[in-house]
Amino acid sequence: MPIHFTELPLQTHKRIEFVDITQKIQNFIDSKETNEGVCHVFVPHTTAAVTINENADPHVVRDIIYKLGELVPEKSGYQHIEGNSDAHIKASLLGAWEIITIKNRKLVLGRWQGIYFCEFDGPRHRKFYLTIYI
Repeated sequence: MPIHFTELPLQTHKRIEFVDITQKIQNFIDSKETNEGVCHVFVPHTTAAVTINENADPHVVRDIIYKLGELVPEKSGYQHIEGNSDAHIKASLLGAWEIITIKNRKLVLGRWQGIYFCEFDGPRHRKFYLTIYI
């Protein structure tokens, strides 16, 4: 089973931010001329995550960020000495990886879906990994 792998850098600009990485992933698939397979996206950070959700209306991302802030407030008597416990919890809730089907050289996503790198402790220099299994 051939595998294509890459590490992609990402600069975030806010403490909490969702960055649409769909096109970066599609560009990698295009560069490998992959017709069919699966793409595994992995975020190797304990205060960041990856998720798939609507990318047509920016209010959806704002609503997700808002609700996560309500559910897991920045300050709440946490004991972690670095002061970013909320970021760790939010990252755990969303998860560190996604798997997306590739068909006809394209990511198989719903009409309104995009893939987001979720920053919860920025701004930072980050990275994420892509692995394509054919």
